[in-house]
Amino acid sequence: MTRAPRPSLYEPLARLFAEGHARDIPDLLSDAQFARDGRATPAAVLIAITDVPDDPQVILTQRPRSMRDHPGQVAFPGGKIDPGEDAVTAALREAEEELGLPRTAVRVIGTSDLYHTGTGFIVTPVVGVVPPGLDLRPDPVEVADWFEAPLALLLDPASWTAHETFWRGANRRYLELEWQGFRIWGVTAAIIANLSRRIALEGLKNAA
Repeated sequence: MTRAPRPSLYEPLARLFAEGHARDIPDLLSDAQFARDGRATPAAVLIAITDVPDDPQVILTQRPRSMRDHPGQVAFPGGKIDPGEDAVTAALREAEEELGLPRTAVRVIGTSDLYHTGTGFIVTPVVGVVPPGLDLRPDPVEVADWFEAPLALLLDPASWTAHETFWRGANRRYLELEWQGFRIWGVTAAIIANLSRRIALEGLKNAA
């Protein structure tokens, strides 16, 4: 007997992604007001979602504390866009360099809203689907640790706690989530919050 192919998350997620990005959504999160000295370095990150329709996970990394920008923070794999690259190429290259995640394993869905960080990066999130159980081999120079967190948890606004701090002469609001000993906040949390306004959690549940 021939076994039926396993359902894929790609098609329903791509549909939800397209529907969400067809809408004009105001007041997306940004830290542009805190950027100094006119720095606006193009960067890209990969939001790699495992192809498990009933419980998709998102691959996240923890940056080494020795790094210049955002040391020790939880982040998506990614980095600066090199000359001649587009955001998708850069995100796939960085994920391969940081985690050993083969770029050929990523089914790219699309690019989401730009995020301007307070440290002067203009980040393009690239959303893609990857097979579960990849044999990831992180580069210790760029990645201190890596883990997976449930996509449904990340997209649920109720999962997050809002905080405020005084930073660079103004109050800065940020979101935070503790997951299995990892603190997800800052730029990564803001990118997820913006994506949650593009991909409806209920739509994701219905797609499972």
